[in-house]
Amino acid sequence: MDFNPGFDITLHPTELSFEYGPGVCGPVVEFRTLDAIRPSLMEPNCSGPDPVYGIAMDVARAADMPELQKRMLLFGAVAYAGGRLGKEPVRSQGHVHAIAPHCGWSTPEWFEVWEGNAIIYAQECVTDDPGKCVAVSAGPGDQVIVPPGWAHCVINADPQKRMVFGALCDRQYGFVYDGVRQHHGLAWFPVFTADNAITWERNPRYTTSHLDMHQARAYPELNCDPNRTMYEQFRNDPESVHWVSEPQRVQAVWPAFIP
Repeated sequence: MDFNPGFDITLHPTELSFEYGPGVCGPVVEFRTLDAIRPSLMEPNCSGPDPVYGIAMDVARAADMPELQKRMLLFGAVAYAGGRLGKEPVRSQGHVHAIAPHCGWSTPEWFEVWEGNAIIYAQECVTDDPGKCVAVSAGPGDQVIVPPGWAHCVINADPQKRMVFGALCDRQYGFVYDGVRQHHGLAWFPVFTADNAITWERNPRYTTSHLDMHQARAYPELNCDPNRTMYEQFRNDPESVHWVSEPQRVQAVWPAFIP
């Protein structure tokens, strides 16, 4: 891959799956079909790659598993196909995290791009008024954090190649799709131009909103080290990343937080 995440995992040469090196454990990849994400697409009857992406949840060095489990943390690895979904880039359908029983919060998610170019789109609410809407562009090594309770999706910004990312999330993760599906998608649709740039079209099922677009940034307010990979930060200081599964630890940060 274009970026070394800090543990021995590689992308399969042709498939949307992963190979684990010595001392690394992970599940068989689950694939998301095009039919599974059609309800949130601008063109639900479009053609496109199928499967759309492969996902492996609970990937880590075997030696680190007890610490991850103790802190209710989980690493995931995801590989997206290249290509298009009609006018749109390859992407997930978008969701809000379910309330995690152990902490009582809809927990945040920490993304790190490993290969290709991604956009992490997030919006504050899935009611008719979506609140703040943000699209963050990220390349290999860039990290993006989506705060608690926000709806979000991940987008492959380059139709010519696969895109791969890792994510650190709560071990009791769950996905809530109801609000997204009621509005037939998120508040903004990414759309390819003739030269494969991405523009954005508002979903008319929401009230008018403003979309903020920017590059990935550092997160000093969460004491994230921009010189370490996400996995290295966990291994170096597990306590420093425990806010992912217990966001109440940094409760004062979230009201003004922007990805």
